[in-house]
Amino acid sequence: MRTPTSHSKFAFSAAELKNIANDVMAYAKKAGADDCAVDVTEGVGLSVSVRNGEVETVEHNRDKGVALTVYLGVGLNVRRGNASTSDFSQRALKDSVAAALAIAEFTSIDEGAGLPEPGLLQRHIKDYDLYHPWPLSAEEAAHLGKRAEDAAYAVSPLIRNSDGASISAQEGQFVSANTSGFMGGYPYSRHSIAMAPIASVKKSSKAMQRDDWYVTVRDPNELPEPEAIGSYAARRALARLGARKLTTRDAPILFEAPLATGLLGAFAQAASGSAIYRKASFLTERLGSRIFAGHIDLIDDPSIPGAMGSASFDEEGVATQRRHVVAGGVLEGFFLSCYSARKLNMQTTGNAGGSHNLQLRSRLTQAEDDFETMLKKLGTGLLVTELMGQGVNYVTGDYSRGATGFWVENGEIAYPVEEITIAGSLEKMFLGIVAVGADTIVRGNKETGSVLIDAMTIAGD
Repeated sequence: MRTPTSHSKFAFSAAELKNIANDVMAYAKKAGADDCAVDVTEGVGLSVSVRNGEVETVEHNRDKGVALTVYLGVGLNVRRGNASTSDFSQRALKDSVAAALAIAEFTSIDEGAGLPEPGLLQRHIKDYDLYHPWPLSAEEAAHLGKRAEDAAYAVSPLIRNSDGASISAQEGQFVSANTSGFMGGYPYSRHSIAMAPIASVKKSSKAMQRDDWYVTVRDPNELPEPEAIGSYAARRALARLGARKLTTRDAPILFEAPLATGLLGAFAQAASGSAIYRKASFLTERLGSRIFAGHIDLIDDPSIPGAMGSASFDEEGVATQRRHVVAGGVLEGFFLSCYSARKLNMQTTGNAGGSHNLQLRSRLTQAEDDFETMLKKLGTGLLVTELMGQGVNYVTGDYSRGATGFWVENGEIAYPVEEITIAGSLEKMFLGIVAVGADTIVRGNKETGSVLIDAMTIAGD
C-alpha cells in the first residue's frame, strides 16, 4: 500500500524533550538525589473501527509523560523512589522529583538498585529506520476499513456478519537519560489493519465461526491492500465451519506460525531475569543445559532495520547486541537488566524491557518447507490455529490451553475441530520440536515459522 509521507504531528521537538530530561536530573541532584533516571515521552495517533459498513468508533489520542526514578545512596546501600507526571511545567517536574525522593526516603535498601555502570551505556545511537508517519485522516481510515470489510463479504455469502475492521496509525517519540551520562531517544511509528469476519451456514444459525487477520508494520508502505487482509480473514472463518470435537488422544501438534510466536513469548517470560532471580521459572539453574531440540537456535537481534524490537539501547541506556540466547538447543543466556543481573551476580545482557527481535531458527529448515510441506511432515495430527486461556505455569513449565484448529490426515486437512484442550510441558514441547517451517511470520517482536512438536495430549470428548 503506497502512501505519501508527511511531517510528524508531535507538539514537542526532540530538543525540547532533552531539555525536560536535563531539567528533571538537575532538580533531582539539587534536591539531594545521588542519581536519577528519566524518560520523557510523547505519542499521537488515530484509530478507526468500521462494522457492517458503518463507522463505529473514531479515536484520536495524544499523550505525553515524564517518568523518573531517583536513587539515594551508592554501591550496595541504595534506596529508590519513582514518580511520574503528564504535566511538563517546571512546577510539576519539581513536584514529581520531590514525590520520588519522599518515596525513596521510606523504602528499604535494595542491593540490586542503581544506574548502569558508565562503561555499559550506549554512546553511539543508531538509526534503525523505525519512524514512518502515516498522514491518515479519519475519513481515509474509515474508507480503508470499509474496503477490508467489503472484501470479506465478497468472498462468500456465508460471511454473514462482522466483528469489524480496524485501522490504526500511531507515532511516538521519547528521550531516556540518566546521571551516569546517558541520553538518547528517537521517534517511532506503528500502523495496522485488522479484519474479523463471522461465517455461518444459515442466516439464523447459531453455528457461527469467527476468525481474524491483521498486519502491523512501522512503514505504512509495507501494509498489504485492505482487500487482501479482508479476503484472507474471510477464508479463515469459512474454513472453520462444521467444526467437530475430538476424542482424547496423544498426537503430534503443528502450531501455525502466528501461534508459534506465542511459544517464543512463553520462553522469553521463563528466561526473563526477574523470573530467574525470583526462582519463578522452570529454567532456573538451567543455563548451559539443553532445553530445546538440538537443531534449534534462538537469536535476539536488536539491529534489524524497521523491526518492532529494534533499539541500540535498552530501557536503562545499556548498549544492545545481537546474540544467541539458545544455540544448538543449549540455553546460552537469559534476558537480564542491570537490576536482575546484580541479583544473579551476572552481567546485564541489555534486555531491560525484555527481548528485542527474538527469532526461532531450525538448522534443518529448507527453503521449500512451506506450510503445505509442514502439513505433510505433520502427517496425521492436529494443526492449531487459535489458543484460548492463560494456562501456562512458568514455575513448573506446565502448559494447558483451549484450542481450535484442524485435524490433519496423511498430510491433508480433513476437518476443523473445536472445544478441545492441548496439554504438555514447555520443556518437553521445546525438546520435542521436530521441524520449523519456512513460512515465517513476524508478530510484534517475535519471528518464527510454523512449529511441529512430536506429541502433546489432546483432551476432548
